[in-house]
Amino acid sequence: MPVEIERKFLVIGEDWKTGTPTRMVQGYLNRDKARTVRVRVAGNVGWVTIKGASVGMTRAEFEYETPLQDAEQMLKLCDGPIIEKDRWLFVQDGMTWEIDEFFGENAGLIVAEIELESETQSFARPDWVGKEVTDDPRYFNSSLTQHPFGEWDVS
Repeated sequence: MPVEIERKFLVIGEDWKTGTPTRMVQGYLNRDKARTVRVRVAGNVGWVTIKGASVGMTRAEFEYETPLQDAEQMLKLCDGPIIEKDRWLFVQDGMTWEIDEFFGENAGLIVAEIELESETQSFARPDWVGKEVTDDPRYFNSSLTQHPFGEWDVS
């Protein structure tokens, strides 16, 4: 079974902005804790992703490319607002960091994720990596559709 093991961090500063980002829009057909079903358009490519419940940093993940027009139609079926973000890639020591800069109702939020081979795998943190939020469900993309960052009391 394919699995995803990832850690998530808040981002400090702008030293991570290298290259050209990919614009993404995504929505959820299901946001149940036991499973989420996400539709995404990344650039000119559509995706459908099914994720199982998280156990620690690990969860089942099934991801399939879908025709762009199908993904655009599925986005119209999603409940809740659509997430808009730019994804930047940053490679350090052979590992790729994905940095998501959110827009719309989640503007101001910037999160970095790194996918690992195991939960105990070590990695170097770039200087712009801040507080870890892996275990904070508020930062799950599926949660950001229900409780956008713009509504949080961050004082």
